[in-house]
Amino acid sequence: MIVLTFIFILSIFTAACSGNETTKKVEKGEKGTLSEPQKGGSLVIGSTSTPTILNSLYSTDSTSSDMEAFIYNALLKTNEKFEEDYDLAEDVEESPDGLTYTVKIRKGVKFHDGVELTADDVVFTYNIPLHPDYNGERGTNFEMLKEIKKLDNYTVEFKLKRKDATFKPNTLSSFHILPEHILKDVPVKDLGKNKFNFKSPIGTGPYKFVEWKEGEYLKFEAFDDYYDGRANLDTLTVKIIPDGNAAIAQLQAGDINFFPGVTSMDLDTVKGFNGLKVESGLGLSYSFIGWNQKKEMFKDKNVRHALTMAIDRQEIVDTIMNGDGEVAHVPESPLSWAYSDEVRKFKYDPEEAKTLLKAAGWKDTDKDGYLVKDGKRFSFTLKTNKGNKLREDAVVVIQQQLKEIGIEVKPQIVENSALIKQLMPPNWDYDAVVMGWSLSTFPDTYDIFHSSQIERGFDFVWYKNEKADKLMIDARQILDRDEYKNAYIDIYKEIAEDQPYTFLYYPNVHHAMPENLHRPVFHAKQDFYQIEKWWLEQK
Repeated sequence: MIVLTFIFILSIFTAACSGNETTKKVEKGEKGTLSEPQKGGSLVIGSTSTPTILNSLYSTDSTSSDMEAFIYNALLKTNEKFEEDYDLAEDVEESPDGLTYTVKIRKGVKFHDGVELTADDVVFTYNIPLHPDYNGERGTNFEMLKEIKKLDNYTVEFKLKRKDATFKPNTLSSFHILPEHILKDVPVKDLGKNKFNFKSPIGTGPYKFVEWKEGEYLKFEAFDDYYDGRANLDTLTVKIIPDGNAAIAQLQAGDINFFPGVTSMDLDTVKGFNGLKVESGLGLSYSFIGWNQKKEMFKDKNVRHALTMAIDRQEIVDTIMNGDGEVAHVPESPLSWAYSDEVRKFKYDPEEAKTLLKAAGWKDTDKDGYLVKDGKRFSFTLKTNKGNKLREDAVVVIQQQLKEIGIEVKPQIVENSALIKQLMPPNWDYDAVVMGWSLSTFPDTYDIFHSSQIERGFDFVWYKNEKADKLMIDARQILDRDEYKNAYIDIYKEIAEDQPYTFLYYPNVHHAMPENLHRPVFHAKQDFYQIEKWWLEQK
């Protein structure tokens, strides 16, 4: 599942690929592992973003997804090598024609209120996005479904309308099972705004929801009857912090003891804090500038080419990120088995950018240093999310660089939940935006670049390309891994040529944590992977 990223780190895949290229680097103070994990203790997690909702059928941001993973389980999950693994399911059988999946679920799994999870809950959950009154943004992840049928209390049969390569690695892996006994009487049209998602979410996950105090914190406590054994840590508190600077100050003061959003600018400082260590690795994400093609100034592909060529992305990586990242050219991570940069690359060339803009009719007619066309100055607002120091600094650099070719940029920092509403249908209330995508482990660009997703999905830049649309649809019918990868080479070429985004960079991520915290493994996508197995070594 793809989600917009807000904390500096930040659908839909299966593979034992270059996921093993993800490295874990531990800096300072790593202790030797004891033979047995110890119970007890708490984490206070710092977050510069507020979740928007606690229901995976409706959430679109990474902060919400992180919190949801404490509370709920999906049928399948993805390990650190990006391989599928069982979660609530204990077996998945696929028919030879790829049109039927029979899922056996675990017996004895309990919701947090003590009620056992059964096939009824699975059927209930997967029918929600198929209902005509469903109004969330996740509908396309379920469009391939023809029918969901309960075969017995622990077996569910999924019938597909057509083969779909994303069904198992995304649709079965990214969405959490909801309790039918609590939500069955809520009209689907009202479900997204129901208090369940904000005040009383109940799942089967390792942690129970305790409290959400708006703008301050969320608290969770270990679920004693979790199917895979009680979590080692007693409680998790997610503290909402205004910005990255405040987060670093609170790390130093001990007000928080886990922060997954340490930037390269603060890395050396944090490494010097007593009682903390830092784990680092390449994140499964990329950052970008999205150009809203509803706006006349961004409709011309050559103008978008010029904008990309006028931005020195390597300078952003070298100066703002201290070299802690890599310039991006395609909407996929180098960690992915489907990654390919065999595309047209737009190098920093402000003179060529000026030439392209002039050919498109943008000229400095009144000699004030700014380009004008049809009496209108080339001027726009560039938004990004509050609390992300890297992006806040990046928009200032972009403002300066585009001014050099005669374009006026007005940076605007917006609180993350408000920014999501501005970007998404039916608002599209922005000119351009610096954001990031936390990618799925299975490559699929349909949700964010297919034109059908403009008014009901994540194509908020209004990108339209008939050839790319067809390639993305056709790719979903390909079940062979090598053929799928080859299909995506052509898709990346189309998108890179059109530049609906200026692809900025692939970031490394840095997690600050207590020296005595033990966790099994670094995961390039999931900051809290296997959190039920984390433990604090007691003195």
